[in-house]
Parts: sequence; C-alpha cells; structure tokens
Amino acid sequence: MEFVLLILLLQATVSGSFPLFNKSLEENELLFAEQYLERFYDFYVENTPKTKMNVIENVLESKIQEMQQFMGLKVTGKLDPSTLDVMHTRRCGIPDVHHYRTTSRNQAWKKHDITYRIQNYILSLSHEDVNYAIQKAFQVWSDVTPLTFRKIHSGEADIMIYFASRAHGDFYPFDGRGGVIAHAFFPSDGIGGDAHFDNDEIWTKTSKGTNLFLVAVHEFGHSLGLFHSNDPRSIMFPTYKYVDTNKFHLSDDDIRGIQSLYGGPEMRQPTPPPDSTDPIVCDPNLSFDAVTTIDKRTLYFKDRFFWWTFGKSSRSSVHLISSLWPTLPTVIHAAYEIRTRSEVFIFKDDKYWLIKKLRPEPNYPKSIHTLGFPMYVKQIDAAVFNPITAKTYFFVDNQYWRYDERRQKMDYGYPKWIVKNFPGIGPKIDAVFYSKNFYYFFQGSDQLEYDVLHNRVTRRLESNSGFGC
Repeated sequence: MEFVLLILLLQATVSGSFPLFNKSLEENELLFAEQYLERFYDFYVENTPKTKMNVIENVLESKIQEMQQFMGLKVTGKLDPSTLDVMHTRRCGIPDVHHYRTTSRNQAWKKHDITYRIQNYILSLSHEDVNYAIQKAFQVWSDVTPLTFRKIHSGEADIMIYFASRAHGDFYPFDGRGGVIAHAFFPSDGIGGDAHFDNDEIWTKTSKGTNLFLVAVHEFGHSLGLFHSNDPRSIMFPTYKYVDTNKFHLSDDDIRGIQSLYGGPEMRQPTPPPDSTDPIVCDPNLSFDAVTTIDKRTLYFKDRFFWWTFGKSSRSSVHLISSLWPTLPTVIHAAYEIRTRSEVFIFKDDKYWLIKKLRPEPNYPKSIHTLGFPMYVKQIDAAVFNPITAKTYFFVDNQYWRYDERRQKMDYGYPKWIVKNFPGIGPKIDAVFYSKNFYYFFQGSDQLEYDVLHNRVTRRLESNSGFGC
C-alpha cells in the first residue's frame, strides 16, 4: 500500500477546493483512516496511477461517505472528529462491505444441530464463566431458530472457538488491545464458522473491559451466516457497545436476518424428553398468565417467561419472551392463534399485538376497543379461537364476549356469564387454548378439559400436566 504517497497527496490538497481533512489532523490519523477504510470498506489506491490525485481524493471521499452512512453519522465525506471517534471504537474484524464475488449472502449451515468446541481459555475469566458466556450466547440464537448447539470436548467441531493474540494463522492478525476485538468466519467447511477472540482484550462478564457474552453473540451471528447490520440497535452492528446482559435481547433486525436463513423455532424437530424436569414448571401451585398454540406447539406464558411443548411430547424449554419477540411486553395477559392464517394475537392491558409467521406485524399495538369492547374493559383475561365456528371468545372477569373473525365484528348480545354458558367453568379463568374439539381452561393450578361439541367438562388436570411432572 502506498500510504506515504497518499498522505503527501492529501496534505497537498488540504487548502484546495475540497478540504477532506482538518489541517491539524496528524499524519498517523490519516494513515489510520486509510487502513480502516481499506480493511472494512474496500478502499484501495495501489492500482490508481500516482498522477491521478483527484481520482484518489474522490474515491477516498466516497468511502468516507459510505462509512458515515453505514454507521449512522452525518454524511460529510470528511474525517471529522465524530467519524474518527467511531473509527477508533472497538469493533468486529469482519468488513462492513463485502466482496460479493467470493461471499454469498445465502451462506448458512445445511443442518440444524451445530457443534462447537472451546479450544483454549483466558486468564481474566474462569473456565466456568467462559463456558457459561459461550453457552448463553448460542442460546440467544437457538431461542429464535430451529438450531441447536452442542458442545464437544475433542475433535473438529462446526464452530471452533479460539482466543489468540496478534498473528494466529488465519491471515487476519489481531492488533493488540482495542481496535479489532474478534472475528468469525461464515459457514463452510474447514475454518468456516470458527470464531476467534483477541486474547489481548480484558474479557469480562460485566460492563468493565470487554464483555465476552455480548461479543460472542455478535461473532456467532457471523458463524451462522449474518453480515453486519447498519441498525445501531442490532447486535450485528459492527462496533462494540455494552448493554445490560440481564436485559439483553435480539433486535427485530437480528431476528429477521437469522430467520431468513433458518426459519423460526417452530421448525425445530422434537427431541426426546430430558431425564429431569424443570423444577419451576413442576411447582404444584403453578398458574399461567396465558396459553396458546402456535402451529404444533403450545406456549405457556408466566411473567417474563414462556415454556413450550411439542405435540404429545412432555419436553419443555423455558425462555424469555423478549428473546423471541423483543418488541412485545414482558408480561402477557391473553393470547390466541388462528392457525389457517399463521396468526397469533397477544394481549396486555388494553392493547393487542399481531404476530404473523412468528414475526410481529407493523402498526401495532392497537387498542382492544377497536375490536368493539366498551371503554370500561381495561384488560382481557383469556382468549381462544374456535376454528369450527370462526369465532373468538374473550373472557373478562366473570363474563365473555364473542367476536366474529370473518366479519371482523363483535357479535350482538354480549357479554354473557361464563358460568351460565360454560357449565363447570368459572366464574373467572386465567388462560385457555383450543385443541382437537376441546378447550383447555386454566384456573389457578387447575386445568379443565372442556368438550366443545357436548358443552361439558370431561377431565380435571393439573395446570402443568403437559410437562411430564
């Protein structure tokens, strides 16, 4: 690279018609900026004739603008202080623009069971802390996809995880503390999928130093086939920024990106029940806030969490609601599915959201009063759709309303009393879902199987009876 030539050319034009740089900008900053743009924005000058100073100037201005636009900065084409500040921010080593002749946007693993192996450890964190951070980072992606991640302790894994300093054998050397903190390779054979972390960083599990969990989530996004995002809220944004790991969740952009490659978690194949059951879900006094089906799964909501079961399997897995739908409220009061439309409606207080094919629809939430509820109704306790009649039943305190999904209108003559029209149910219920001509009503720790055709309770079960407790 003809760095010295470029710097001389740039200095010669500082007072010209297009001042790319501040006069006080030091030579090493110019050199640093050129190297940054070369590495992350495909800027090259070595093939440009030395006599064509204006060409170099125009190309450089264009690359600065490209970088500023991607990073959400004011697009000036100049190396102003805010642009240099971002260039000096810790970041991932993957370029923000790509050579499309060598990199496919459709790179993804052809299987759903991915193995990983941690090849070495670091001094700043215990083995247990590293293992936990890596496992939780993979879980972030498995929560919203059909992928599963399995740790192995020997041999070649799909994703090899390595802590290294400076040159480490892959032609992409690290640069010491700060600067590039990690990089990963897109899915393919050999080194494909591998993730490397700079051993010169101070890796931590807190806001100090560089948080291993957050960086691992980002790098594993690359390992699964994701490119950088220009959305600052995305974990796939190129630069490092600490966020509270207890409140962390993927952005909509992250979820859309990874599900475009692998689909949603509903595509995951069922697995055999584990040897032991979740002690929380097996609490005999457990009650649920809402229950709904989603395709062949049943989701059970409680506070900030949800469990799912698949078909007749008692296998269950607990997740944060925000890990699947980060834009939804953390506590859900009611939910129901219209399977033929791939739609799920979620309710909290006097608002509701529409989830279509597992993705939140725009222009929501909306007020429940747009459905026809009177203004005194402030919350829906439970809701269920009957596919035979195309009617949705909304339960509020000791009454219920019936909504016609075809006419998109509340039926006349409601509300009615729950105990009068659903013998054996009520007076108030917590949750309900429909399956194969039965409603399943939840009242505290009880679950009542209700025959829709014969209008009667057929079985009394525990609320957690589907979990193999």
